[in-house]
Amino acid sequence: MRALITNDDGIDSPGLLTLARAAVECGLEVVVAAPAEQASGTSASVAAAGDSGRVASVRRTLPGLDAEAYAVAAHPGLISLIACRGGFGGKPDVVLSGVNLGANVGRAILHSGTVGAALTAHLNDVTSLAVSLDVGLDGPEPLWDKAGEAVRAVLPELLEMPAATVLSLNVPNIVDVQGLRWAELARFGTVQSRVDEVGENEVELVTVYSEDKPAPGTDAALLVDGYATLTPLRSVGAEPISGLPSPAWPA
Repeated sequence: MRALITNDDGIDSPGLLTLARAAVECGLEVVVAAPAEQASGTSASVAAAGDSGRVASVRRTLPGLDAEAYAVAAHPGLISLIACRGGFGGKPDVVLSGVNLGANVGRAILHSGTVGAALTAHLNDVTSLAVSLDVGLDGPEPLWDKAGEAVRAVLPELLEMPAATVLSLNVPNIVDVQGLRWAELARFGTVQSRVDEVGENEVELVTVYSEDKPAPGTDAALLVDGYATLTPLRSVGAEPISGLPSPAWPA
């Protein structure tokens, strides 16, 4: 089976290499295509650098990895889309996105480029996994190998699930992980953006920890308790329209 490895932290992220190595160890044929620069918070954006209609990429060699790798002038959502449409050597069987530096929990995953790449794969009928390591704003050192262990446990199970399944895996940044649990999305993420100052021509945003205690059983709460979490996701879809009144227009 063929796997596309991407992320939103950029081609030089240690998390990307961790994920690619875990996929190889699970027996997958790997191709890496990741943003040439940091692309966090880009959601499922299909933006690329420049306006020529062409997406530039540069071959790269990643340490200790015998696989094709590309630094791409595009957001992870577009990279995932290109791969699922046959770019980077052919359509993958699975898209693996991460390992992200920081948790992606709660409904704030809407904004995550890591999750956006996975959901874009889902829209194109490709199974996907978004992986994030719960490293806080002020450290400590990321335990990338712990995230790799979790991926190696989850990936074989994911590949047995129905086509186009998408999962979000969050791993606590601790040595003694308590286990792996299915989890609901928390209402908010663990960190939030706050408007700190409003000027005449600008607004200052700062990133702060959420002051709200997450509900028990949610991804955010279980991470605090030392558990890795798995959350099944689905991409955009319409709400049921049966029974809704039809607007009278034109009159």
